[in-house]
Amino acid sequence: MLLVLSVLFSLNTLAQEKSFSKKEKWDSILIPAKTSDTVWVKSILVTGNKRTKLMIVRRELPFQEGTPIAKHDLERETLLAKRQLMNTALFVDAQVIPVQTDSTVEMQVQLKERWYLFPLPYFKLIDRNFNQWWVEQKRSLDRVNYGVKFIQNNVTGRNDNLDIWLITGYTQQVTLRYDLPFIDKKLRSGFNVGLAYGTQKEVNYATADNKQQFFKLEDRYLRKLIRADLTYSYRPGVKQRHSIRISYNDESVDDTVIKKTPNYFINQEKQFRYLDLNYRFKFYNADYNAYPTDGFLFEGNLYQRGGFGKSQLWMVNARAVYALPLAKTSFLHLEGLVQMKFPVNSAFTDQRLMGYGSMQMRGLEYNVVDGMKGGMLKTTIHQKLIGFDVKNPFKSKTHDKIPFRLYLKAYTDLGYAHITSPKATNTLNNKVLHTYGFGLDIISIYDFVFKIEYSFNQLGKDGLYLQSRNDF
Repeated sequence: MLLVLSVLFSLNTLAQEKSFSKKEKWDSILIPAKTSDTVWVKSILVTGNKRTKLMIVRRELPFQEGTPIAKHDLERETLLAKRQLMNTALFVDAQVIPVQTDSTVEMQVQLKERWYLFPLPYFKLIDRNFNQWWVEQKRSLDRVNYGVKFIQNNVTGRNDNLDIWLITGYTQQVTLRYDLPFIDKKLRSGFNVGLAYGTQKEVNYATADNKQQFFKLEDRYLRKLIRADLTYSYRPGVKQRHSIRISYNDESVDDTVIKKTPNYFINQEKQFRYLDLNYRFKFYNADYNAYPTDGFLFEGNLYQRGGFGKSQLWMVNARAVYALPLAKTSFLHLEGLVQMKFPVNSAFTDQRLMGYGSMQMRGLEYNVVDGMKGGMLKTTIHQKLIGFDVKNPFKSKTHDKIPFRLYLKAYTDLGYAHITSPKATNTLNNKVLHTYGFGLDIISIYDFVFKIEYSFNQLGKDGLYLQSRNDF
């Protein structure tokens, strides 16, 4: 799997302060003597950024005033500028139009900002995917979190975000988080700080028959969590992002959980306090991060849990996505994932691997596979079916149309999860797993991606699965 990630990364190397509502133009500059095959960016005109600071827009552009651009590269540079502006998640639309006059060009950047304030009711299933909740949990509303989620994006116009979550239902949660991606004049360094408190009356205490096993008591909480974290981020360029996070965690479970699973925590005690340190590297070079049709995306993590007592754990994981156009309306999507944890231990909470987060094989949505190391390779061919816009029934200057794109797809997934001493009741460990299927993806506004998939697995089972998640 490491070889696959290396190949994907190598393929990519072959490709490559003021807030206002009126028009604003950057100062013109003195242009050198003209040449026949080059134009010079004389000025840049930006419109539509009512909240977003000009410096945030400017940082995403691959050109500045005075930048020479070969005429045959002009279209490529404007498309790159549009791509990078859209991937900030600040705008619903971005157009970059070059207006050429002899040897100079004026870049007209036309933006439509997203809605940034979302005081919304919160309703979310707690199960790993929709099918598990609908079929196995029989659509139980007891397995739903609900409440109020207050989100203020782009608070000061610097792409900073403030989140306050007040959640109840299956889990009781209070979360406060603030993210400021840029705190220096060079717009490279930022920070993120968060506080969270949560309780729940049901816990996943074991895995049997390749499925999660749950235990619940109505009269008291079985699990409590307190977390405080601080992250420093560094973004030297548009495509690369580094971050270092330090977190204090205090987790505890009820005595009844320890009686059922003595090795729930690594220290075999009911309370687990620990510090963790995580370094993350991200590389973005795709046309659209939420659903890439051309380009490369990569994320790697190095995690170390210090803790108090015998709780050391190291984890390395990586994920790479490569999208290769095959024709004007079709593309190949390759995704590789790998994860390794060491030293090997018997703690149940450390052995969760496949079936959680992005480590999900299509066709095994009802199953989980424990392990300390493993990986998967997903291969998908997409064919665009149709693209159209729907007029917004509600009057809006920035959201007058709602875009929809539909893609047909066929796919196959390979996976493997290794564990030293698998339980006899779990049969998917230590063997190559294979699934395949076909489906339809629907992509719309605000990075909305809805997936309808019909999958087959090596257990001889097949079924219709619904997903709502971005590709990255």
